[in-house]
Amino acid sequence: MIVEEKQILTLENLYYSINGFELAADFQVPRGSKVAVIGPSGSGKSTLLSLIAGFVSPNKGKVIIDNHDVSEQKPNERYVTSIFQDGNLFPHLTVEQNIGLGISPSLKLNDLQLEILNKAIVRVGLSGFAKRSPGTLSGGQQSRVSLARSLVRDHPILLLDEPFSALGPSLKSDMLNLVNEIADEKKLTLLFVSHEPQDVRKICNLSIVVGDGCAFPPIETRELFKNPPKVLKDYL
Repeated sequence: MIVEEKQILTLENLYYSINGFELAADFQVPRGSKVAVIGPSGSGKSTLLSLIAGFVSPNKGKVIIDNHDVSEQKPNERYVTSIFQDGNLFPHLTVEQNIGLGISPSLKLNDLQLEILNKAIVRVGLSGFAKRSPGTLSGGQQSRVSLARSLVRDHPILLLDEPFSALGPSLKSDMLNLVNEIADEKKLTLLFVSHEPQDVRKICNLSIVVGDGCAFPPIETRELFKNPPKVLKDYL
């Protein structure tokens, strides 16, 4: 019988330093959890996600994903999907082409891949928009394109670096609900950078506080806000 590992992500004695900035992390993230990454501006929240995704390399330590040491692997070789604030959409490509990049950079898709692409478009509510360019879409629709591209990649970890911060309250709430539903359906593990305590409480069962040069191990979100550490209390 195969026993599934409880932890999906391990940061083992991870340390990163550049131009006087330091960030240390040594913890595990449970499989299927939804984890907020919170703390003051400039504390290293985005850097933490970049270390996990492989966009920056640590000075020392390991990144272990799904029981594999990926510390030396490039971002496209890791079991991780990242969504950033700007969505990283290509303006000269259509909606379906931007999403299709998540399957194949060549955009030469077979019938099965096209079926996966079309299902993702429907799932995020973009039916009828496949041939449109990103510039003709609203901010919320562009966010849905980025989310659909993450779906077709089908990786177990989804990193969200404030992708909905530019949206109004209603649209942002809709997107958070959609992310929450999709994470449950696909059993994804989320790490979600946010400056908004109400967003954190809405979807995240665990929280990582980043401050004073350290990303602290995840704790239950409810307990964190009941008794926040000084670095978070000062920020809030």
